[in-house]
Amino acid sequence: MPAAPLLSAAGLNVTFPGRRGAPPARAVDGVDLDIGPGEIVALVGESGCGKTTLARTLLGLVPPTGGGVSFAGEPLGYASRTLKAYRKRVQLVLQDPSGSLNPRHTVYDAVAEGLRIHGYRGDEREAVAEALSRAGLRPPERFFLRYPHELSGGQRQRVVIAGALVLKPELIVADEPVASLDASVRGEILALLLSLRDELGLSALVVTHDLGLAWNIADRVAVMYLGRIVETGPVEDVLTNPQHPYTQALLSVLPESDGPPVILTGEPPDPSRIPTGCRFHARCQVLASGEAERAGVAERCRSEALPVLMGGASTQVACHWVGAG
Repeated sequence: MPAAPLLSAAGLNVTFPGRRGAPPARAVDGVDLDIGPGEIVALVGESGCGKTTLARTLLGLVPPTGGGVSFAGEPLGYASRTLKAYRKRVQLVLQDPSGSLNPRHTVYDAVAEGLRIHGYRGDEREAVAEALSRAGLRPPERFFLRYPHELSGGQRQRVVIAGALVLKPELIVADEPVASLDASVRGEILALLLSLRDELGLSALVVTHDLGLAWNIADRVAVMYLGRIVETGPVEDVLTNPQHPYTQALLSVLPESDGPPVILTGEPPDPSRIPTGCRFHARCQVLASGEAERAGVAERCRSEALPVLMGGASTQVACHWVGAG
């Protein structure tokens, strides 16, 4: 039997009021997603697809307008005391270490901040040293009195990770954790996240636009488009045999891709004006090429909505054309 999910979203919706009389924006529009103990899930998609809003909702930073989040089998409550306890168990790692570190705080104070917020009663110095060491900053005491501007980009990101680890969370949400780093440092940070999973049993949701990163770090991938997950499954299955035309297009532009790149036309639609039918149909290369017409599903692509994918580990795809094959 598979282990019960550590974090689970069911029927999750997040809607923001429209500006100047515009319809509400459905940033997250029906998402089921599970993250198991010790599992790394990559949430992948273009900018504006809703993945950061989904991550913030899973963290309790944005309350859902529909559906709910549960952690360790318990529904997430939004009372301040409940959220404070939850955020000790689920920590955020942001993409820009320079922006998330106070330039006037030493490394020691940056890492100790979470302990102080949560009223830690143990040996603070020992806890900070252990977190820095786990994040790869050794010997940790050498970094205590340094300031962010005295560190390299990779070292700053390790300090941010140490600040999350110091509370001994069960899950971290990493939003584009290596996007601002040099290519030479990215591999080190990804290797660190993998080692933390192996050593601590830590679960992670990694939010990224980079399918290459997903391939290197994730056990499972969820591809998001316009507020919905459109394909999900074990990373090897999805990235070696992508089914959804959107996933195929994202993979086609990677340097190691075999065929010609698929150039998607236009921008993702406005989330306040989600199209009927498959929400990808206006940009879909399969529909544009006539393949969907030949398969007899073109009209369904334009008019028939697809169901929300289940949140579990099985490979699933939301596409009329794939279903007709």
